[in-house]
Amino acid sequence: MAVAGAIIGAAVGGWMNDRYGRRSAILIADFLFFIGAVIMASAPNPAALIIGRVFVGLGVGMASMTAPLYISEASPAKIRGALVSTNGFLITGGQFLSYLINLAFTKAPGTWRWMLGVAGIPALLQFIFMLLLPESPRWLYRKGREEEAKAIPTENLPCPRGINTVMYYSPTIVQLAGFASNQTALLLSLVTAGLNACGSIVSIYFIDRTGRKKLLIISLLGVIISLGLLSAVFHETTSHSPMVSLVETSHFSNTTCPDYSATAKTERWDCMKCLKASSPDCGFCASPSNKLFPGACLVSNDDVKKSCHKEGREWYTRGCPSKYGWLALIGLALYIIFFSPGMGTVPWIVNSEIYPLRFRGVCGGIAATANWISNLIVAQSFLSLTQAIGTSWTFLIFGVISVIALIFVLVYVPETKGLPIEEVEKMLELRAFHYKFWEARPKPSEKGSAA
Repeated sequence: MAVAGAIIGAAVGGWMNDRYGRRSAILIADFLFFIGAVIMASAPNPAALIIGRVFVGLGVGMASMTAPLYISEASPAKIRGALVSTNGFLITGGQFLSYLINLAFTKAPGTWRWMLGVAGIPALLQFIFMLLLPESPRWLYRKGREEEAKAIPTENLPCPRGINTVMYYSPTIVQLAGFASNQTALLLSLVTAGLNACGSIVSIYFIDRTGRKKLLIISLLGVIISLGLLSAVFHETTSHSPMVSLVETSHFSNTTCPDYSATAKTERWDCMKCLKASSPDCGFCASPSNKLFPGACLVSNDDVKKSCHKEGREWYTRGCPSKYGWLALIGLALYIIFFSPGMGTVPWIVNSEIYPLRFRGVCGGIAATANWISNLIVAQSFLSLTQAIGTSWTFLIFGVISVIALIFVLVYVPETKGLPIEEVEKMLELRAFHYKFWEARPKPSEKGSAA
């Protein structure tokens, strides 16, 4: 519901940016986010919680396209990329902080209310600080308020205050890799969030030195390699999972997985087949001596889970024990290391630079809306895909999409490093699209001399 709200927020935010200005749009986004956090923290029922999520989504969608645009228009060209990347760093740093907060509140009374409610604090702080900042000088200029625009010292403006599926589901991916404990999964996810934040720092340093396009290409090449590694590791994990033992299963009386009891060829059952049973859901209780040895296939519920843990065994419901689990973590870490400095920040920078001033808000809104729609599709389909075709094939599909993205970047994306926004607009006006490649149009004088 938060992502659905973000789609609407991004779409409305584009129109609002052009109509009322960048600063006003950020203030409204902060207000919506704060209200959403308060509603979620005090929610008396699921319906209220959903309403709060929608409010938060509206604010996130609006801010996601407005903040980079505001920073870009108020920054000098030589450090514009670094400042917009700083925005990305603060977002990823916030994600890292959220994992720490969640970890701290796991044992607190009213745990989830604190987790959701504390999100209102940064929104309130940004609302207060935004009141001290001026409107975008370029927006003022477009509205005919030239004297106000000239009076703003753009050289000294501070900047206010992504992969999403991997960040949403990183605890789940860790469990799919064979780490059973929820707390272990959360701790390892904290590491991935930290890597994501560190990647944004790399982007701040290189974006105005290396350029936008090179960072995108390097990023996508690394992402493709990482997804290939993840696909291979999960293939090995699923095809070499521990077997189900009739003796181990019989040890837990009256809790055997019904599908396992009904089959005649129990010797062919392994952990993965046990977890795919659906009448009802089943779990795998690993061997107490070695989790890679044959274990028990049991009905999945809290009582059975406790019985399994009492004997010093690990309980698995998402992924199976595997000796390749650490390789999956390495693949996940590499994915984030490569994604964050390039694909995590550069698209927002390029989108804030390439559109004509008169359409910049609307076009940025369209781009952000497309981003959030894609985000919703991937977020809602990820778990279903892992169950339907397996984790390995799911990551392979993402890898193919990344290859297509690499081709797109090589063919279509222009380099805007170091150019004032007005110069970027002029550069693109002189370009024509021929045979799927950008080519410079000949100037009028060149046409005459050629004739």
